[in-house]
Amino acid sequence: MTATPSSPVIHKTPARQRVAPNLESYEAATAEFSWVSARTELDGLPGGRGLNIAHEAVDRHARGARSTAIALRCLGKSRGADTSRDITYAELAALSNRFANVLTSLGVAKGERVFALAPRVPELYVAALGAWKAQAVFCPLFSAFGPEPIQTRMTLGDARVLVTTTALYRRKVAPLRPSLPRLAAVLLIDDDGATAGHAAGVHSLRRLLADASTDFTIPPTAEEDAALLHFTSGTTGTPKGAVHVHGAVLAHHITGKLVLDLHAGDVYWCTADPGWVTGTSYGIIAPLTNAATLVVDAEDFDAARWYWILEEQHIAVWYTAPTAIRMLVKAGADLARQRHFPDLRFAASVGEPLDPEGVIWGAQTLGVPFHDNWWQTETGGIMIANYASMDIKPGSMGKPIPGVEAAIVRTRPDGEIGPIEVPGTTG
Repeated sequence: MTATPSSPVIHKTPARQRVAPNLESYEAATAEFSWVSARTELDGLPGGRGLNIAHEAVDRHARGARSTAIALRCLGKSRGADTSRDITYAELAALSNRFANVLTSLGVAKGERVFALAPRVPELYVAALGAWKAQAVFCPLFSAFGPEPIQTRMTLGDARVLVTTTALYRRKVAPLRPSLPRLAAVLLIDDDGATAGHAAGVHSLRRLLADASTDFTIPPTAEEDAALLHFTSGTTGTPKGAVHVHGAVLAHHITGKLVLDLHAGDVYWCTADPGWVTGTSYGIIAPLTNAATLVVDAEDFDAARWYWILEEQHIAVWYTAPTAIRMLVKAGADLARQRHFPDLRFAASVGEPLDPEGVIWGAQTLGVPFHDNWWQTETGGIMIANYASMDIKPGSMGKPIPGVEAAIVRTRPDGEIGPIEVPGTTG
């Protein structure tokens, strides 16, 4: 998409950057980049035992200087410090070890699918990381899904374990159990184990975690071992599952660094639910591999609350969606002006085309423009983006990430695929 004649170029704002962008020169980064060199930014499992997402996201930090740094800051439904929960990298490593041991005790084998149907609570993130440690395949579902899309995805995905809440289970999953014969275990996040009358295979996650060891050694993990299962939206037919491997953590890490400009210690907020691919790739993996503090909000959209989070949580990097930006615009600039966002250094958007007006509104109202980018469930990571060091043409999705080539192509009558030259689309 190209900028319209009425869309001014928005120049980068070095005063807000405070730190040098990770990608200072697009041309230099593109010329010098290699995936082999980028791989050296990751540790790999000790002893050369492969590459595991959870190790790169948590364990390597937990064993180093950032062990006591906050990995997750989980905000409760009401405002105030007393309703939030901070989890350090060391604590997150121990909790995910417990979950990995729970899966092992349940007999979950390598490659089996662990589904999650839950709001944005700490246990959801612990389950993802613990599943990767145990070499299970993690599949998050959007908690607002109804029974039919849940059944479709759990059937197609061959669900073995489900992590959910008591209310969601009773309302949406329990009636489906006869049609899900492969679902061997349901782990209830908010059940303390005292409730009687659970069906066979339904457990209290709290009890299981409390009884599990905090010691766990991640088995050797090949880069091509499956780690994630995401489903497309299903708007054009039956949802299609896209499997991503442990080696994809390299793309998550590098795009988090170069596109979202994440630095160690940044306070980062991704508003996407992990039920969507953005909420996993950039709502769990990328910020943690880059040693940021990930802010997680349990509440649904509320413009006043969002501005409170941006200000009170000192958000430095913010990743959201055009739909949310339009709702903020509709709520009015006066609401935003009641707050101040001096810590906000970079804002980005993905999910659908971002209107030029949204880019300009961000610059005028928040002090930083929204940087659009493009990718898909199938790619699992950002492919084309606007970068912190570049001027923005509102309406343009930007340029390919270093290490990726982009082209518009068509299938010719002879079946061959060739590029389409479209005048005026450069830049």
